[in-house]
Amino acid sequence: MIVRIMGEGQVRLADSHFAELNKLDDELLAELEAGDEDGFRRTFTALLARVRELGEPLPDDVLEPSELILPAPGATLDEVRELFGDWGFIPG
Repeated sequence: MIVRIMGEGQVRLADSHFAELNKLDDELLAELEAGDEDGFRRTFTALLARVRELGEPLPDDVLEPSELILPAPGATLDEVRELFGDWGFIPG
């Protein structure tokens, strides 16, 4: 799966990583619903870090269709809430 982090680029992630990422996604959804700014920042930072660690960066001159788009690291709780919807970012 190709994942884009807005403002950074794209990475290729193996499907085997999505169970771990989905746990962070679920935590993030709960923190967004609760308005927990500190928890949101901590979990969102962890989610982006894991995507970067687990993913294989695509070259800057390659543009693949992204199956998943994550907000930029500096996104606010309200901005992420707007993008997140009721289901989260990670499918499944």
